[in-house]
Amino acid sequence: MMNKKLSTHEARFEDFVLAPLHKFDNEWAVLTAGDKSKFNSMTISWASLGTIWNKPVATVYVRPIRYTYEFMENNDFFTISFFGKDRRKDLEILGSKSGRNTDKISLTRLTPRFLENAVSFKEAEITIVCKKMFSQDLGPANNLPQPVIERFYKNDPVHRMYIGEVVEIIRK
Repeated sequence: MMNKKLSTHEARFEDFVLAPLHKFDNEWAVLTAGDKSKFNSMTISWASLGTIWNKPVATVYVRPIRYTYEFMENNDFFTISFFGKDRRKDLEILGSKSGRNTDKISLTRLTPRFLENAVSFKEAEITIVCKKMFSQDLGPANNLPQPVIERFYKNDPVHRMYIGEVVEIIRK
């Protein structure tokens, strides 16, 4: 990890500062998987940033009923993008409409930005590009506490957790 650079600044990954609890809980983020030919995006607030196996990582969670799930399963890279407050309505659309039967990007003011291995948006203030390292379903077999199961999974399928190595950070 030493000497990795942010893509738009001469700074090391270690110098990148973000308040993830605030960003994910209050401002949301957009998870995008796929490529130039076909991709899907969804709004997320369940995610984390940190270090595992001596690598900078992002962890995201997607239910198998979400259209983005198949893109996460079939692609090696994904992005997490953060936007200014002026894009909140766009994020609401990405979180409430399914890309399975709607071109929801056309309902927003967002412009896809095709990267070498992933998709982001030109309007994103920060995009974190990740390469999948690991995935696993949450659930009782993995010691998920019963109160969590009752609250979040009583009537819905469990999320799949994806851990991705942060390979690039793009700042506007």
